[in-house]
Amino acid sequence: MNRSYLGEFEEIILLAVAVMDGRAYGIAVMHEIMEQSGRVARLNQVHSALQRLEEKGMVRSALGEPTAERGGKRKKLFTVTAYGQRTLREIQEVRTSFWDRLVNPFKLSISE
Repeated sequence: MNRSYLGEFEEIILLAVAVMDGRAYGIAVMHEIMEQSGRVARLNQVHSALQRLEEKGMVRSALGEPTAERGGKRKKLFTVTAYGQRTLREIQEVRTSFWDRLVNPFKLSISE
């Protein structure tokens, strides 16, 4: 597969799915993002990003078991594919390379 590029929100969604390790579904991903980043995420945005990631082959979905809390409905659970893992590693390497090359990280100079 060719390298797919992700927007920031898709990257965060993919990371959340990876962290949740088989327990990722729309509402849980939304709460994880809001808790970890402080960023407001709407459920429809999360679902759209999950769908795009699935179309790109970075996540796969499967229906979980019915739960009483959902009135017997099954959750659509997401997991990261090998391609998604590889993409996350590549993103991390690029970001680390830039951070490592930053000469004076966050040394602020105030000039008046």
